[in-house]
Amino acid sequence: MIRSLLGLCIMLTGTVAAEAGAFRTVVIDPGHGAGDLGGHYGKVYEKHLALDTSMRLEHYLKASGYSTVMTRRSDVFISLPRRAAIGNSYANSIFVSIHYNYTWKTDVSGLETYYNSARSKPLASAIHSRMLSRARCFNRGVKYARYYVIRNAQNPAVLVECGFVSNSRERERMKEAGYRDELARGIAEGIADYQALRRSGRAD
Repeated sequence: MIRSLLGLCIMLTGTVAAEAGAFRTVVIDPGHGAGDLGGHYGKVYEKHLALDTSMRLEHYLKASGYSTVMTRRSDVFISLPRRAAIGNSYANSIFVSIHYNYTWKTDVSGLETYYNSARSKPLASAIHSRMLSRARCFNRGVKYARYYVIRNAQNPAVLVECGFVSNSRERERMKEAGYRDELARGIAEGIADYQALRRSGRAD
C-alpha cells in the first residue's frame, strides 16, 4: 500500500513538473494595419500578408489544442504599446509577431526571426528552424533585436520576418496562399517544438 502511494506521488509529481513548464496561450500579433501598410510593392502590402499568415497560424494552433489571442483580426491600426499590453495580459503565454520584410536592396531575400531576451531565444530558434524546413528560403538567421513588442514583453516573445516584399522572387511566392500556409504550418510546428522543450525543462 505504501509503495503504491509512493509510486502514485512520484507519478503525479512528474506530471505537475511537466505541466508547470507548459504554456496554454499563444498571442499572435499580425504586424501593421490600416494606414500603416508596412513594407509594400505595388498592391502587395505587408499588413495583408501578415494578417493572412496569422489567421492561418491561429487555425493550426487551435487544431493542436492551444488557446489563441489575436492583437487584430481585421485591417485596423493597433499601437505598439497596445500590442505589447495585450501580450502581457496573459501570464501563461508566448507572443509571436508576424511580419514581412522590406529593403531598398531588391536582391536581398530570406527568413529571419528575432528575439530580445535570452529566455525567448529557444522559441525563436524552434520557429525559425521549422519555417525554413517548410518554406525552403534563404536562411538569414535567428537574431537579437530591440523591437518594441518583443523588448517590452513579459513572456517569451519573438518577431518573425517571413520574406522580403521588395524581392521579386519572394514577392511572387508570398502572393500564393500555399506559401503563406507553409509558413504558418512551420511557425505552429516550431511552437510545438518549443512546448516540448518547456515540458522537458530544457527551456524556461
